[in-house]
Amino acid sequence: MKGNMGRALFVDLTSSEVTTQEIPEQWFRDYVGGEGVAVRLFYDLMDPDLDPLDPGQPLIFATGPLTGTAAPTSGRWNTVFRSPATGTLGLANCGGKLAPQIKRAGYDLIVLTGRAEKPVYVSILDDDVQIHDAANLWGKGIGETEDLIQNALDVKGLQIASVGPAGENGVLFASVMNDKHRAAGRGGAGAVMGSKNLKAIAVKGTQRLPIADPDTLKERAAAAREELFEEAFVADELAPFGTPSFYDAIDALGILPTKNWQRTTFPEGLETLGHAAYHETLDVKAYACYGCPIGCGRVTTIKDGPYAGMHGGGPEYETVAAFGSKCLVTDLNAVAAANHLTNDLGMDVISTGQVIATAMEWYDEGLLNDEDTGGLDLTWGNGDAVVELVKKIAHREGPGNLLADGVKRAAEKVGPGAEKAALHVKGLEMAADGVRASKGEAVTHVVSPRGADHLRPYASAIDAFGYREPELGIEQDVDYLEDGNKEWVKPLQELSMATNMLGVCLFSSITLAIKPSTWAGLLSAAVGRAVTKEELLQAAERVINLERMINASFGFDRTDDVLPARFLQEPAPDGRGEGQTVDLDVALESYYASMGWDETTGLPTSETLDRLGLGWMA
Repeated sequence: MKGNMGRALFVDLTSSEVTTQEIPEQWFRDYVGGEGVAVRLFYDLMDPDLDPLDPGQPLIFATGPLTGTAAPTSGRWNTVFRSPATGTLGLANCGGKLAPQIKRAGYDLIVLTGRAEKPVYVSILDDDVQIHDAANLWGKGIGETEDLIQNALDVKGLQIASVGPAGENGVLFASVMNDKHRAAGRGGAGAVMGSKNLKAIAVKGTQRLPIADPDTLKERAAAAREELFEEAFVADELAPFGTPSFYDAIDALGILPTKNWQRTTFPEGLETLGHAAYHETLDVKAYACYGCPIGCGRVTTIKDGPYAGMHGGGPEYETVAAFGSKCLVTDLNAVAAANHLTNDLGMDVISTGQVIATAMEWYDEGLLNDEDTGGLDLTWGNGDAVVELVKKIAHREGPGNLLADGVKRAAEKVGPGAEKAALHVKGLEMAADGVRASKGEAVTHVVSPRGADHLRPYASAIDAFGYREPELGIEQDVDYLEDGNKEWVKPLQELSMATNMLGVCLFSSITLAIKPSTWAGLLSAAVGRAVTKEELLQAAERVINLERMINASFGFDRTDDVLPARFLQEPAPDGRGEGQTVDLDVALESYYASMGWDETTGLPTSETLDRLGLGWMA
């Protein structure tokens, strides 16, 4: 077995039993690794009749064949679970420095099942796996939790993934955090982990990675890094300015969510929220995940005002939009404070910002009043209220208890008229990437297995930003306003999935910098057999269809591939998409046809399953 460790670690928190299991070698050929192999294992372990927070549901951490290698951006890990927020397959991807330690400990996967009687954390030091009492950690934030475990175990190079108070309190969009500010955020993995009474896992490995041809891998990795920095956006924007560099461009393209998606641009916020102001207002240092030459992360300290001294990772682009333009907040210090609190309390910043923006619209329309908010003034633009509401959500206090279950459930409790402002797909809150001036994003948001999704793939790269890639067959002009002709989404989606399977970062390919053939060459060197880009992309297609079928077992089909009514019925009032709505039926018709999915059910046809070696799922 080359490129992968070939083992999964199983920890049953109910019985405290620790075992290992060999992973079939054929799985690595069919599903590559990372999310692919994890989802295949999840299929065998899951029970579709169980609630997502039932102790019997597994929570899987996964690494890929390039994790921890010389390949650029090789510090990613995936978590697979059933989402308590949506009921769909839960999928979250995270960076930092944890992933290589999992693999060097001797495991491709860590599988957590059951529920501990009392709060615990798990330490994994190669084959020495222990379950520790975590009573002194319960209720503490992410930063303090990591520090206390580091001091208790005193192991150099130890890496920790943990949940904060939000995960303990069952906030349905709670994150699993590592490196204090890197988040496996989407879908509520933190709520699943908290429901198991598991505060953290701490991992340190000393084993060598089983690379088939390390010299060739290093040569190809060097070429991949050159390829990466030949792309202008990576070299001139992403590396020097981080993800906040997206803000100005996305606003200019008319896909910046503003005032809870009632607008698509926020020009009045550019002077205080744009990336130039960001680097002037905050004390900013670059942060790089393991093996990343880009270093797009930012660690910031608030320099002045009531939040002076608050420190942490980010805010990233998504956070600036979530707490900024979505809420009409122009105070970057308040945005940064909300970000730092959200990370330390262990919540997904995307969902947190969206539920707050939704609450502000409800407050503006009179659907929530001062009694409902506990006296908190949720007027548009009130940055201090945003900061306070973050705390209340994590601790399920007052109005925070209403919002902690997400916008879909909150709207049902608020009552008639509330759903209009609850922007979600399948129960997962919308990220900060518009769809009326990027019709490819409209498709990716609704067909993603985990709900509203801007990164599976980031279709705006093609239709809004204008990138092309001959290796994916995307060479012709693509109209960002056209509803139909969405066949090009399929190969882009496969490339996005491939990065999650390999254990590398999507940002290395989000602007099509590192090519599919380059990734295939790196994989070939790692596993010791020739893998073509066609084989890699077909493996990704196989996983996409596997995930679609898992969601079908949970009861999802085409009727769930829908956008909020705001995008279907309310024309964009500004920006490049002014006057536009989305005709989703037209968009999905061409996409389903390209995927080989039935137009009526939205599910893979038997011919598609057979072609991909998934006929056994029919």
